[in-house]
Amino acid sequence: MEPIGRSHRRPQRKRSPLSCLVSSALLAGAIGGIAIAGLVLLDQVRFEGGASIIELGDETVTRAPDTGLSTAERAFLRGVLTLRSAELERPAGGDNSPIEFTVNAGENATSIASRLASLGLLTDSELFLYYLRYYGLDQGLEAGEFMLQSSMTIPEIAHALSHATANELTFRVTEGWRYTQIAEFADQLSEDVVFDEFIALTSQQTMYQQSFPEHQFIQDIPEGQSLEGYLFPDTYRLPSDASAVDIVSTMLSNFNHQITEDILQGLSSKGLSLHQGLTLASIVEREAQLATERPVIASVFFNRLNIGMKLDADPTVQYALGYQVDTGEWWKRPLYLVDLEVDSPYNTYKNPGLPPGPIASPSLASIEAVAFAPETDFLYFVVDCTAETPGTHVFSTTFEEHQANVSKCQ
Repeated sequence: MEPIGRSHRRPQRKRSPLSCLVSSALLAGAIGGIAIAGLVLLDQVRFEGGASIIELGDETVTRAPDTGLSTAERAFLRGVLTLRSAELERPAGGDNSPIEFTVNAGENATSIASRLASLGLLTDSELFLYYLRYYGLDQGLEAGEFMLQSSMTIPEIAHALSHATANELTFRVTEGWRYTQIAEFADQLSEDVVFDEFIALTSQQTMYQQSFPEHQFIQDIPEGQSLEGYLFPDTYRLPSDASAVDIVSTMLSNFNHQITEDILQGLSSKGLSLHQGLTLASIVEREAQLATERPVIASVFFNRLNIGMKLDADPTVQYALGYQVDTGEWWKRPLYLVDLEVDSPYNTYKNPGLPPGPIASPSLASIEAVAFAPETDFLYFVVDCTAETPGTHVFSTTFEEHQANVSKCQ
């Protein structure tokens, strides 16, 4: 999700020299692949009537390819972006720390892309330029001060630099963050948000119930629980002087919008309340590294719950251990056997059933994985160190099979 961005508008600049770069690429070999690649849709874009509809967080931006492009240039760019659509959605890094970036008045797109790459915000400045050129954004980059993150994708960076409004705050809340991380991030990015005030607003039940009475789900949160799990992870845009109340209100409204009747019915059919569903979804969020495995991991935890087996989920122990002063991290890595003995109701190695509440903000994909989890016989899973794709797990039904899978990586 996206960071804070601030800028001041300026007059439109003259045409960028980027067209020269594209023309050279056209001569190099565009013709051979255009006919097929141009027919394939970009992963992150859908086309209706020739216009592109780009989903960025909670905002939908409708934009047509640059009408100033020649037919061949437009086809070439679309083909390149289609073939490399996975790279468009792959951030340069995973660090959510804000990085200050200045766009100078009159600076062209090529210079901007080069400096973004030097700061570790891009891994391929040429692909960024192709994206800008295709959508005509190379002429719309705003001059001003921006706060970006290496965890932003190419479309997110392009959108932030070309659609920021003066006195606007834009920030990305990442899936799997605990509410204290969100408070810390908001405190770093906005002078009008204080960490302690954000924590009080989201952890004191009387305060948040009185502050946001319009949401019934707020009133249904069990006694003594915070808003952990209810602060929906997404990209948000607010006035730069937005308060903690403004930020939390926006996140809760988004949560209310995302949780559909189908999801509620799905959780109910599994015997879970919304709070319990979010609790399990937050564990799935922290366990799963591949989107395709979320439903299967959810099924494993359901199977354990159904037979009275403890969940034995590492993320619940990490949550119980809290902030690690020596490393400055909210999630301790690695965990040791002694850590599994921490005395906490959130420690699912010691306590059966679900913990008292969510341990992080789950994504919609994790919530749906729980609501619509498939039926499987799996009771165990472990990271598959032999798999080509990092983060892949191998699942098993018996403890003996599980031990055999574990031994392969020892």
